[in-house]
Amino acid sequence: QVQLVESGGGLVQAGRSLRLSCAASGRTFSTYAMGWFRQAPGKEREFVGGINLSGSNTYYADSVKGRFTISRDNAKNTVYLQMNSLKTEDTALYYCAARRSIVVRTTNYSYWGQGTQVTVSS
Repeated sequence: QVQLVESGGGLVQAGRSLRLSCAASGRTFSTYAMGWFRQAPGKEREFVGGINLSGSNTYYADSVKGRFTISRDNAKNTVYLQMNSLKTEDTALYYCAARRSIVVRTTNYSYWGQGTQVTVSS
């Protein structure tokens, strides 16, 4: 069992940056691939990015590539999402998720956090 808690969301102006954190419980964090997803009102939950077990490989949706960076610190059981050059269309509830083995771009993850709201104003 893994519990995930996101933090770092808030209200920010377009063009600014925000860093989200996702803290995981347990001693097996390094055995989980991690994903970040987001869901805007009236829209489906979508893949933002993911990171493999060691942190050596990252994957991004085209909409955030070059602006967002995912990293992880296995010693701290934490995964991060650095969001730069934010746009109003990035406004959504952001979730982190964990699954064994590899990153996938679908919502096929075993564990989910409660989400943290990111609102980007123009």
